[in-house]
Amino acid sequence: MEERIKKQLKESAEVKNAVAESLSGKIARAAELIYTAFAGGNKVFFIGNGGSAADAQHIAAEFVGHFKKDRRPLPALALTTNTSNLTAIGNDYNFDAVFARQLEAFLKNGDALVALSTSGNSPNVLEAVKLAKKLGAKTIGFIGKGGGALKDLVDLALTIPSDDTQRIQESHITIGHIICDLVEEKLFG
Repeated sequence: MEERIKKQLKESAEVKNAVAESLSGKIARAAELIYTAFAGGNKVFFIGNGGSAADAQHIAAEFVGHFKKDRRPLPALALTTNTSNLTAIGNDYNFDAVFARQLEAFLKNGDALVALSTSGNSPNVLEAVKLAKKLGAKTIGFIGKGGGALKDLVDLALTIPSDDTQRIQESHITIGHIICDLVEEKLFG
């Protein structure tokens, strides 16, 4: 059992080392896009399905609550949390519309959208990104498995160099924490 534990921890570290080498510049650009939205009085929206929905909520909560600094809350919203919205939209329209419909109600020019998808091919995520771009938002994709269709759709793709869903999600939350740290430091010093 201990060898299995060590193997998994080493695999996770290897993926994160690869992320450090290949994505540091893009992570800095993602932080800059999010900083620019907040500094301009705009909002940042987060979307995803399953584990990515949980990560979307987690990262949004770091901005609204606080990450490392006791500071004013930042307007970050996970569109994965309102079960009435999700089920009504899914029932009355279809599941592909659950994020786009909410963005149509709330998103404005200058906002940002962070789309988390391990495959990069979730139809509801793709539809939301298309609408967000049409409405003037900057779009960032937290992706894995080669990026799927999402990598060419977003303004900035952070594609984890792995095909393993758990390693991708571990890297996504690490990147989310790094971006929170960078944005918080730049806004609040």
